[in-house]
Amino acid sequence: MIENETSRREPSLWKRLTSLLATVSGNLYLIWGSLLFSVLSILGAWIPPRGNWVFQMARLWSHGLLLFSGVRLDVEYVEPLSADQCCIYMSNHQSVFDIPALITSLPGQTRLLAKQSLFRIPIFGWAMKAGGFISIDRKNRSKAKESFNSAVSRLKEGSSTLVFPEGTRSLDGELQPFERGGFLLALKSGLPIVPVGVIGSMAIRRRGSYVVRPGRITVRYGRPLRVEDFGVRGKQDLTQRVREEIAILAGLEP
Repeated sequence: MIENETSRREPSLWKRLTSLLATVSGNLYLIWGSLLFSVLSILGAWIPPRGNWVFQMARLWSHGLLLFSGVRLDVEYVEPLSADQCCIYMSNHQSVFDIPALITSLPGQTRLLAKQSLFRIPIFGWAMKAGGFISIDRKNRSKAKESFNSAVSRLKEGSSTLVFPEGTRSLDGELQPFERGGFLLALKSGLPIVPVGVIGSMAIRRRGSYVVRPGRITVRYGRPLRVEDFGVRGKQDLTQRVREEIAILAGLEP
C-alpha cells in the first residue's frame, strides 16, 4: 500500500520539478536570449538580401527557447512544401510558443505580421523592424493601410509571410473569429495560403501565465490553397475554407 502511494507521488513530483526547471530556464532564456539574438540581428541586418540574416537569427533563438523550455517539436506535412515557394502561412494561435515552433519549422524565408506594440519593445522591436517584419496598427486605419501595402511589397520581394488570423492568442484553445487582413493580403498578392495547425502549445504555457510545462508541440502544414479559385468576391468562402482546414490540422472545431 505504501509502495503504491509512493509510486503515484513520484511522477507528480517529477513533473513539478521539471516544470520548475523549465519555467526558470525558459523565462530566463526568453529575456536574455531575446536580447542576445536581437543585438546580433541588428548588427547583421545590413547583410543582403534584407531580412534573411535576421530570420536566421530568429531560427536560432527559436531552437534555443524550445531547448531551454524542454519542448520537443514534431513537424508534419500533408504534402512537401518548397522553401522557394512564396506563400502566406496561416496558423491557429494558443501560446507564445507557437512562434518559435513555427519559425523553427517553416520551410523558407518568412516574415511575420505582428501587432505594433511588439515593435515598441527596445532592441527586440528594432530587430523585428530590421528584419522586414511587418507591424499592424488595427486602431489606425491609415497606418493599417500603409502596413498592408508594405506587406504586399515584401511578398513581391520573395519572402513568405506568417499570419495569425485570430489576431491574438486563444484563452480556451478554440478558434476565435478570423480577421480579414491576412485574406485581403492573399487576394491582393495572389499568393497561395498554406493552413497550419499547432497542437500542444497551450499545455506548454497558457496565455497570461509564466509557468512552463515541458512537453511536445506538433506543427502540421496543410496543402496550399489557390486564392484565384475564390476571387475577390469570394473572400468569405476563402476565409471559411481556411478556417476549416486549420481546425482539421489542429484537431479543433471550426
